[in-house]
Amino acid sequence: MIDQDRWAAEWKQLNGQPDTDLFDELVRRYEEPHRAYHTLQHLRECFTLLDVTRETADRPHEVELALWFHDAIYDTHRSDNEEQSADLAERSMLAGRVDPASVQRVKSLIMATKHEQPCRSRDEAVLTDIDLAILGSGQKRFAEYERQIRVEYSWVPDQQFRDGRTAILRRFLERDPIFNTVPFRERFEVRAKENLAASIRMLELFNREEH
Repeated sequence: MIDQDRWAAEWKQLNGQPDTDLFDELVRRYEEPHRAYHTLQHLRECFTLLDVTRETADRPHEVELALWFHDAIYDTHRSDNEEQSADLAERSMLAGRVDPASVQRVKSLIMATKHEQPCRSRDEAVLTDIDLAILGSGQKRFAEYERQIRVEYSWVPDQQFRDGRTAILRRFLERDPIFNTVPFRERFEVRAKENLAASIRMLELFNREEH
């Protein structure tokens, strides 16, 4: 669910002042034409998962606000999207009079979605599991996700994309486990490994056929 009531409720839970214009700005960002996966669809899927795992988070309202901002800046030509999104969250939350300690935790949560470092808190574990749950989705949704990612990187030549994508997927497949929390491991771990392995095989098959 993406609506202003949900947005406003999270700000109030953090004793902040919700900004309607900022809500509209975020919605516009997630609807940018160059996006195919990192859209409102992804955000809705994230909120759906948060709603059923909220009790596993220490500070669920900070996790939710981090989700609102985590892909606010998204440009496949750059590598600092998380940093830019975290900075936008910081500026917005401080302007909305959210406690600075909460602001810094939300920034750290957003940075955790780079998926480069081990999680340092339960909330980072919950957030990153939500963000990666797509890897363990059903076959149809996972195939759609893969197509959406290719659209977002349509400017990258096929061979280069396949090599880069294979490396990324292999990095996730080699994680043991892929998911940090028990609920996500129980629900998504097996399917994620199957999806990742199948996608890697397909990418490697295309490479062999072209050579």
